[in-house]
Amino acid sequence: MPFSDSSTPLHRGASASRPGRSPLTLAWLAALWTGVLGNWPLWQRMWGMPDYAGPSGKVFIVVFAGIVLMVLAAFFSLLAWRFAVKPLLTVMLLLTAPLAYFIGSYGVVIDTTMVTNALQTDVRETRDLMGWGLLAHVVVIALIPLVWIWRQRVADTRWFKRLGWNVASVALALAVGFGLAASRTADLASTLRNNKVLTKMVSPINAIWASAALVVEKQKKPKGPPEVVAADARLAPRPAGSKPPLVLLVVGETARSVNFQLNGYGRPTNPELSKRPVLSYREVASCGTSTAASLPCMFSQLGREAFVDHPGNQETLLDVLQRAGLAVLWVDNQSGCKGLCDRVPNAQAINPARPDHPIPAGLCRADGECLDEVMLHDLEARIAGLDPQRVARGVVLVLHQMGSHGPAYYLRTPEERKPFQPECRSSALQQCPLEQVRNAYDNTIAYTDHVLARAIDWLGTQARQFDPSLVYVSDHGESLGENNLFLHGMPYAIAPKEQKHVPMILWLPDATRQAQHLDGECLAQRRDTPMSHDGLYHTVLSLSGVQTSVYRKDWDWVGACRKG
Repeated sequence: MPFSDSSTPLHRGASASRPGRSPLTLAWLAALWTGVLGNWPLWQRMWGMPDYAGPSGKVFIVVFAGIVLMVLAAFFSLLAWRFAVKPLLTVMLLLTAPLAYFIGSYGVVIDTTMVTNALQTDVRETRDLMGWGLLAHVVVIALIPLVWIWRQRVADTRWFKRLGWNVASVALALAVGFGLAASRTADLASTLRNNKVLTKMVSPINAIWASAALVVEKQKKPKGPPEVVAADARLAPRPAGSKPPLVLLVVGETARSVNFQLNGYGRPTNPELSKRPVLSYREVASCGTSTAASLPCMFSQLGREAFVDHPGNQETLLDVLQRAGLAVLWVDNQSGCKGLCDRVPNAQAINPARPDHPIPAGLCRADGECLDEVMLHDLEARIAGLDPQRVARGVVLVLHQMGSHGPAYYLRTPEERKPFQPECRSSALQQCPLEQVRNAYDNTIAYTDHVLARAIDWLGTQARQFDPSLVYVSDHGESLGENNLFLHGMPYAIAPKEQKHVPMILWLPDATRQAQHLDGECLAQRRDTPMSHDGLYHTVLSLSGVQTSVYRKDWDWVGACRKG
């Protein structure tokens, strides 16, 4: 192999005594550096797995490492062109460094969902993820080798000769890789079958493969306006003298069911809701393990299983509610509605409903991030700004929380509402004691408890004009260091329960239950009944009085308790 090819040097004269390096030399050395150092989380993970505890297991790890190195060498050999090799290796190393940090620090897995999350991350979320650990990874894994790479002269070889060498290099790497695989076929097959997550930890191929798959997935989706859903949607006749519904749907963020006092948690994370007549459902499964995956699924009539495989572009729950004649409003205190609110009235919580009613001091920081209480500010004015004819028929308000969004949990709560101390005041969760991480997270749950209690109190003030109700459900859960995992976003099939088990709370006052013909005792008895995000669409339809052929009573969280 011409790894030290001394063909015509790149520069003449003074540089003639210093032969240029073959692009393949740079490619193979970069593959070795990336495979060994850039994939340290993979080797750490495998070394600690019980499946590879014995001597035979350690030998397999070495063989698997050899296969990974050969795959990287084959891939990098495709980049080994005179003028392209340095820029392309720069991209690969700068991609590998942060991947190593996030995989190693938080246990994330790189797939299409995680790439989508990254693409939808805003400036504030990016800031939360910055830290000295990330900088150290970039310096060691990327900048140090790049300084050396960019100081090297690259040999000048005719393109057809270079093509031949590159093809030979790819063939050699693949041959060695296949040979290593053949030496441990049974172990490799078992690993690929039982530990698929390992293949999604090979950087930077994981991110490149997931990005390409995401592009293909996007191309499959039909262009143009969304497909109409529930064209027959209409409001059910309301008895004379009855009041229109006011449904307040609070979409939680990153709240996990196990940390709710209402669901049996041993810490007082729900001191205010515990004093109110709410129903907390303890066995609710999320549609996904990230906002990007869960949110669109929650507002679809399809349910999780059909939604995951459905490439179409369909109308959402909000479109159907609006078509039926209701006033709909989405108020966002997060990174956006993922397209769900594009066709209905919507507002950013940081923007006041009226110029003469500014946001109260202390609710928003200079960087634009606000505490969740900001969404409750001047809600009457927000409703007054909607079509009055629609308001007279009923209102559905959606509040999209910042909630327990990590890793900077400590930023989600005001200083005066931090009952659990000491808390982790860093985004580098792995550097904090787990007890402090839990304290910071539990503070966010306690603050959500306060926000929901205030929302219920506000709804009570609207009871003269409306029949109010509140539905709270989180989009997904969170890992807090269990099994060395932090945050969320694991592939659903292998995600731990903490990332998929979410809280769901209903507040239905007596007048609303009577108007809805709901049996309160029945609702209470269903608190431990297994449910899922599949029911949100149909529950909101029924609570808002919308009739349509797509409604499924068996998915409606309260449908089984409706009398008559």
